[in-house]
Amino acid sequence: MTYEMIALLMFASMVVLLTTGQRVFAAIGFVASGAALLLYGPGAIELPFNQVFKLFNWYAMLTLPMFIYMGYILAESGIAEDLYKMLHVWFGRIPGGLAIGTIFLMVIISAMNGLSVAGMAIGATIALPEMLRRGYDKVLISGVVQGGSSLGILIPPSVVLVLYGMIARAPVSKLWFAGVFPGLIMASLFVIYILIRAKLNPKLAPTVSDEELNMPFSEKLALARAGIIPFAIFFFMTGLFVFGYTSLVESSAVGATCATLAAVVKGRFTWRLVRETAVKTLGISCMFLWLILAALAFGAVFDGLGAVKAIEFLFIQQWDLSPWTIIIMMQVSFIIMGMFLDDTAMLVIVAPLYVPLVKLLDLGFDNQLIWFGILYTITCQIAYITPPFGYNLFLMRSMAPKEITLVDIYKSIWPFVTIMIITIALVMIFPQIALWLPENMNVRG
Repeated sequence: MTYEMIALLMFASMVVLLTTGQRVFAAIGFVASGAALLLYGPGAIELPFNQVFKLFNWYAMLTLPMFIYMGYILAESGIAEDLYKMLHVWFGRIPGGLAIGTIFLMVIISAMNGLSVAGMAIGATIALPEMLRRGYDKVLISGVVQGGSSLGILIPPSVVLVLYGMIARAPVSKLWFAGVFPGLIMASLFVIYILIRAKLNPKLAPTVSDEELNMPFSEKLALARAGIIPFAIFFFMTGLFVFGYTSLVESSAVGATCATLAAVVKGRFTWRLVRETAVKTLGISCMFLWLILAALAFGAVFDGLGAVKAIEFLFIQQWDLSPWTIIIMMQVSFIIMGMFLDDTAMLVIVAPLYVPLVKLLDLGFDNQLIWFGILYTITCQIAYITPPFGYNLFLMRSMAPKEITLVDIYKSIWPFVTIMIITIALVMIFPQIALWLPENMNVRG
């Protein structure tokens, strides 16, 4: 059997195992271990140990539990809910104001947590019931929450970009800065879309009544003070990082510490809060560690077989595809896989194939891996909310109020998918949207 056939068999075996419902890291790790033992004999037992030590040498990994903890403690302590109350009052008179406020909430939650599921959980449990109660169209607001939560893996500190950086051997700090402008552009397009829809059809997004908003300025100021904590934590944490006072890991520790102090000051720091936050943080952090370990093992065997060289020969020499055609094919594959897998699973499956290929392509600009990481994150979120099997569609249905059906959720996402595609097109046509900031910022870590 040729090495190309062995590589194809490995990939097919992994896909079959994933369709059985096995845990992603177990399926990938099992195929990697089995293939290594069959190919290299008992000496292959050293493979997972080598990958573990490689994993422990990546200091950026320490940021994962810190940022996950920070996001959960702010959410579980009710600080994120205070933020939404503030946005409700300050945006209530604008057409579609609550929906716009929800987009801002999603942006801030993204900046606090780095996971799309955190933004969706808060949006579905806090924002959706409030907007439904005030007569907002359920299709519109369902799309707002799903579209807004997609910013979670794009706006720094993005956990997925940390994972991509480790697997692709790209600087995490540059990836974070690369996600800033595309994320803000996408959020701005969401807001413009909501404003236009609300202007054309005010019944979709009625303004908040005067009775609710006619409160003394001192009360509005108190709400602002209550909701400003997440802003303060984010700007303090990122400010120290941007101006070079802290490294990437130190910045994550600052954010986690500030979030804990905020919960203490608000009088919401309890043993129950600590326990629930610690359990959730540990669970997600361990899942990511196992995924990366499995991906490293799989990639080591896969690359050793020459699979990357075979793909390169097929695409570039045999089929004579242009670099941009190859990039578009990669994007389409992300969308197809995203209907069945989450973003981390997609990353560990395709990174051993795609990352070396992206390095070889001549796209006419530098930092191609950084740029491709942003394309990957946006495309993943398109896949997440694309019927029939988008991961976030069913997650949204499980958390949303019963008035919002799966059909409503399916109908709601298309305008936001269109905006995401427009963002991808802008980043592909004008790569400096993603690359200008990382090329002009000099930070530690």
